[in-house]
Amino acid sequence: MAASGLFKRETHYLDKMGFKELFPAFFSYYAIQVYIALVIAGYVATYFYAESILSVAVSIAFAIFIFAPSWYVTHRFILHGRWLYKIPFTAKFWKRVHYDHHQDPHNLEVLFGALHTTVPPLALINMPAGYLIGGWGGALAAFATGCLWTILNEFFHCIEHLNFKPKAKWLKHIKEQHMMHHFHNEDGNYGITNFGWDRLLGTYYLRKDRPVKSKTVFNLGYTEEEAEKYPWVAEASGGVDNRRPREKRATYKTSSHINNSEAT
Repeated sequence: MAASGLFKRETHYLDKMGFKELFPAFFSYYAIQVYIALVIAGYVATYFYAESILSVAVSIAFAIFIFAPSWYVTHRFILHGRWLYKIPFTAKFWKRVHYDHHQDPHNLEVLFGALHTTVPPLALINMPAGYLIGGWGGALAAFATGCLWTILNEFFHCIEHLNFKPKAKWLKHIKEQHMMHHFHNEDGNYGITNFGWDRLLGTYYLRKDRPVKSKTVFNLGYTEEEAEKYPWVAEASGGVDNRRPREKRATYKTSSHINNSEAT
């Protein structure tokens, strides 16, 4: 447990948790609480600004439809693109939003993107189209729906990282595909709950399709050689660590203990 003033922050490892532990951990996370507030505020505001029930319904339908392809594009071409760590201005952004998640996939603290990296894209993707469909009522409805879909997506994302074998066929399937993305080959299976765009664009795979494990599945290509040319992520991470995620946890705990001692 890390403490700073009146605020305490706990790191949860999903592979050590079950459903009972997930619910309080998930809904106590500040980003989820903000998303819930935005969903409620957005739908309440929609009531006052809606031009018609039809325009609101179409705006909501658009937000639901656009979520999967927009996530796929963001995940594949931005978060897994190797250009963000090559620019000083975006290197720390990339580290926080995705590099840290692949370094330790089960760490709840870095599973979600920071609010300043997720809320603006949700607004930019949903609100202009919603406004064209139904004015401010449509814009607010689309934005609120995007936030709601983000909550659902991240909840199932957490479930995929829990240490359990799902009985439901669909849940078992998405967990297997996502775990392959994290522990076998990162260049594919970019979906979280929807792998339709992977199938459509040729990035869907089963383990038998790629028998050899990727050497960059945990570092996303940010190797020691890359760090020599583009040092900003390494500087923020305390170097390049090529150990498996579980091997790093003792280091995290020791570092956290030292920081807390220094703070007091």
